[in-house]
Amino acid sequence: MEDIKSIVAKNISDLRQANGMTQLELAERLNYSDKTVSKWERAESTPDLAVLLELATLFGVTLDYFVHEQHTANKHAVDKGDAPKYNRKIIAYISESVGWIVAILAFIITTLIVKGMSFQFLYFVYALPVVLVVRLVFNSVWFNPRHNYYIISLLMWSLLAAIHITFLYFGVNVALVYLLGVAGQIVIVLWSFIPKPKK
Repeated sequence: MEDIKSIVAKNISDLRQANGMTQLELAERLNYSDKTVSKWERAESTPDLAVLLELATLFGVTLDYFVHEQHTANKHAVDKGDAPKYNRKIIAYISESVGWIVAILAFIITTLIVKGMSFQFLYFVYALPVVLVVRLVFNSVWFNPRHNYYIISLLMWSLLAAIHITFLYFGVNVALVYLLGVAGQIVIVLWSFIPKPKK
């Protein structure tokens, strides 16, 4: 049994490295922690059958690949549709920067056209929630959905701050609006404890 565990561990490690993935990246793809992947690769534990099937699909190998010793791992690359992870990050960052660029353009245009007004700073106040919405969308589609809890928290607090700052500009203090944030944060924390079904 120990020999099988070692073979499975080596094959997982070889496939991961052949595809240029870190333990963290593989863990995120499988919705596990990098510590769990590390234990698999050190043969301290073995993934269950469902996870092995997911690994086989990910790396384009058969299920029995993991229990045989002689392989050329480099032949088994992850589908190229999954490869441009770094391109995805660049696309996400560019998309987020569009929100800030629009805020800067609006600031410049209204500063030049509307004389004697000082509301233009609000463009940047509202740009942050817009950028966070963009990040939430990209993170949900391409990256680690577990990070959505942090993004949603930031989005909620930035929206409440934007509302507060806007009302302050008009001379009304609505600081009590942050009580909604406390309630919302409790909901987000409790929501994060709901176990996610495995694929």
